[in-house]
Amino acid sequence: MAYFDAASTEPLHPRAREALTAALDTGWADPARLYGPARRARMLLEQARAEVAEVFGCRPDEVSFTASGTQAVHLGVLGVSRGRRRAGRRLVVSAVEHSSVLHAAQVHERDGGSVETVGVGRTGVVDLAAFGAAVRGESAEAGGDGGGGGGGTALACLQSANHEVGTLQPVAEAAALCAEAGVPLLVDAAQTAGRAPLPGGWSVLAASAHKWGGPAGVGVLAVRKGTRWRGPLPEDEREHRRVPGFENVPAIVAAAAALRAAAEESEQEGARLSALVDRIRTEVPRLVPDVEVIGEPVARAPHIVTFSCLYVEGEALLAELDKAGFSVSSGSSCTASTLRPSHVLEAMGVLTHGNVRVSLPRGTSTADVDRFLAVLPDIVRGIRADAGVKS
Repeated sequence: MAYFDAASTEPLHPRAREALTAALDTGWADPARLYGPARRARMLLEQARAEVAEVFGCRPDEVSFTASGTQAVHLGVLGVSRGRRRAGRRLVVSAVEHSSVLHAAQVHERDGGSVETVGVGRTGVVDLAAFGAAVRGESAEAGGDGGGGGGGTALACLQSANHEVGTLQPVAEAAALCAEAGVPLLVDAAQTAGRAPLPGGWSVLAASAHKWGGPAGVGVLAVRKGTRWRGPLPEDEREHRRVPGFENVPAIVAAAAALRAAAEESEQEGARLSALVDRIRTEVPRLVPDVEVIGEPVARAPHIVTFSCLYVEGEALLAELDKAGFSVSSGSSCTASTLRPSHVLEAMGVLTHGNVRVSLPRGTSTADVDRFLAVLPDIVRGIRADAGVKS
């Protein structure tokens, strides 16, 4: 089986496995206590925090560990929105944000705030001028008075790379616009953390360890000093009072080890995977008629390529590829199980059916990609024939 769904979860990195095994023996105690085993656990926890902070380019005391990347996003969005209520109640998001951002935005709306959604172009890049206008409160949705949504803008959200099509967003430019307006920017870095240098200028950053080869159940929330944040959950003494509950120290240690390893390998491995993705982007439309390759061809995450096949149901294509030995995702990576059209693809104005996202994990071989390209045309042809479509 060739596993081509790294954007959902990356296989555990060998260094993470080694670190996890060792930490299970030395980091099991409560890091909040004062006895010997607890002090060892605390030392491991703080060392992991420092390692993550170094990769993310921030201070260790700005980093908190959460139970998932989704929880990190929820705490980031709702915490800053609550902390900056006096500044404004408007939340600005791009139309292609991960569902975790959009769900948090719905909670913000139910709590009396407003949400302004900024559109994207056909390759998935956010409209930067519209994003800046929304942040400043100058757009039609904000009322054009610089104070829509119950005052100014509390927070803006922009992902580093799209989780469905791999398009990189202009985070540095968006951060500059936010800084000019005095508005913090939250960056969902799930698809680029450990794979590429993180853009600067963010105020809040969220990421998920299982996306870079760490264990599931560990997320990272980084909040820059000076960013007003008020916890949306009951306060706890742990994780700088941002995240309640007992820390999973062994998993956190493994996550930090995987992040460090991924970052060290990212330049070489990223270039290798990017070349394989380029091959898929070029060959699929040549080999399969009526195919649209989606997303930015150059400014993209190195491991993701998405295409849509006309006259083909995505679920059928996924099932046939699974039979042929390929694990891929189809449709929205967030809502595939609901069979709803992808909000990302709809926002981009591209085909929303017959969609396949190929996301290559560390170590993917050229032979696996060759085999994928060899079997795909016959699979698509067979599905179309069953549907009565000539190909």
